[in-house]
Amino acid sequence: MNRQAQILQAMGLGPVWLARDGFFSAHPRALPLESVAAYPQHQAAPEQEDFEPAQPCATTAAALRSLVPDQTPELTPVAPVLPTAHPTPLSWKQLEQAVSVCDHCRLCKTRTQTVFGRGNPQARWLLVGEAPGEQEDRQGLPFVGRAGQLLDNMLQAAQLSSQDEVYIANVLKCRPPGNRNPQADEILACRDYLQQQIHHIQPGIIVALGRFAAQTLLATEQSISRLRGQAHSYQGIPLIVTYHPAYLLRNPPDKDRAWADWLLARQTLAANTGA
Repeated sequence: MNRQAQILQAMGLGPVWLARDGFFSAHPRALPLESVAAYPQHQAAPEQEDFEPAQPCATTAAALRSLVPDQTPELTPVAPVLPTAHPTPLSWKQLEQAVSVCDHCRLCKTRTQTVFGRGNPQARWLLVGEAPGEQEDRQGLPFVGRAGQLLDNMLQAAQLSSQDEVYIANVLKCRPPGNRNPQADEILACRDYLQQQIHHIQPGIIVALGRFAAQTLLATEQSISRLRGQAHSYQGIPLIVTYHPAYLLRNPPDKDRAWADWLLARQTLAANTGA
């Protein structure tokens, strides 16, 4: 088999059909002119069985490149692009509607309903948690279980109204099955929703509740102990990291540290807004 036949075979363009030996030499075109008149006019053209396929070629892509190295460009692998939640800005109502029918990741198949947020969309305080839990998935609101009760108590102690002065949202809008940790593609699919919420709210300060929310917003893998106690920035907005209320339910002694985080958040807000 010649090189062209090998290349075609490796590219999946085979098999290459070859004529039997002597077939074309006996064709009228190959005979002398004086012999053409004697060629039987009624003779039918040879049937397909007069041809035999070339033997299958086991040439691989690597072998193909060795045959024509100058004609096969090297390909650079491209990472898959995952869709974000919504590429264009939406109004608040449009955004809420888009979240309610979102099907951009696998969580849409296991949720009871989406959890958009609660509070005042014009609040100066934005609290961001990880993802809805079982109670949140049932009621469609963030932080409504025991952790939510503790959070409301902390807000009350800080003299903040959870209805008027605070807006509460999560990184994910759907509950991961079994409250497992969110996965990377789920975060990416939901990222634009939270970003648009922040754009609409224009908060004076963001409080990241727990390690996951803090690491996601700050794009870091540092521990919560390293992230606490200082003011960070998210798209120019001051951000304070504190413990998740669910963690504080399991570790009550750390409530004092959490209270220090809330005081730092209030001081940071006052320093940036003069209020």
